[in-house]
Amino acid sequence: MTFTRRRFLHASAQASAALCLFNTLGAQAATPFSGIQTAPTLKAPAGSVDCHMHLYDDRYPAAPGSKLLPPNASLDDYRQLQALLGLQRLVIVTPSTYGTNNGCLLDGLARCGGQARGVAVIDRQITDVQLQELHQAGVRGIRFNLSYGGADLADLEPLAARVNELGWNVQVVAPGNQLVELESRLQRLPARLVIDHLGHVPQPEGVQSAAFAVLGRLLDGERTWVKLSGPYIRTRSGPPDYADVGAVAGELVRRHPERLLWGSDWPHPTMPADNKPDDGHIFDLLAEWAPDDQTRTAILRDNPVSLYGF
Repeated sequence: MTFTRRRFLHASAQASAALCLFNTLGAQAATPFSGIQTAPTLKAPAGSVDCHMHLYDDRYPAAPGSKLLPPNASLDDYRQLQALLGLQRLVIVTPSTYGTNNGCLLDGLARCGGQARGVAVIDRQITDVQLQELHQAGVRGIRFNLSYGGADLADLEPLAARVNELGWNVQVVAPGNQLVELESRLQRLPARLVIDHLGHVPQPEGVQSAAFAVLGRLLDGERTWVKLSGPYIRTRSGPPDYADVGAVAGELVRRHPERLLWGSDWPHPTMPADNKPDDGHIFDLLAEWAPDDQTRTAILRDNPVSLYGF
């Protein structure tokens, strides 16, 4: 979908309004589920994509045994952060909370008017007709969350084969050690592969770890993308700069900038309500990980547009 001048002007007006609200009400009051302290200085190119965020709505029941049960976090809540960061497009990911119920995802996609894509959670019982319905709604990937559940790893290969026919990707979130164990299976997947949250590379080993080596080999195969998201998840050095995870991000940028994506991970469901990360500063960290404009434009716009078919 072409990002027209009209859409750009509308997005710019939204961003200006969000910044005004931010300055009037204060950072956290104006930006739900965020520890943002100051507006970012990094300017996103027109058509930029947040490739990883979630929606929560208690109209949709949590799956039995769900480990993460965050409060409602709506699209309207998210729009405040999106405008403040200067982003226009988004990828909504069904969280582990809902198991294979993608109702909340589909509601969000319907409200976004073509400016969003979705990543669903499915199982082997899904029919071809249901897959086509998800595709028409804007879904372009499926997710296997091996940290918090929501998908059966035994379904990895058969579902990858089915969704590959639709041009979808397979998104995997797994602890670094499990990524190492899964390498041979991931290498053989017919569908394109997306790895969440910088591969959960363990710290302090970082770029010297076996998990990072696996990421490198997967990226070398030219069918894998990695999300630069959630730097607070595996850090040992901590905020505000997450220097240890930043070293991993910087090395990935140096090696394979053409297959990296950026995501906010809003509303940061693994973080407690009183310790949400500073989204403005995390966005600005991208300028340190990827110092030149051309590379950041690829990460924020060109790579996701190609992968998700905007």
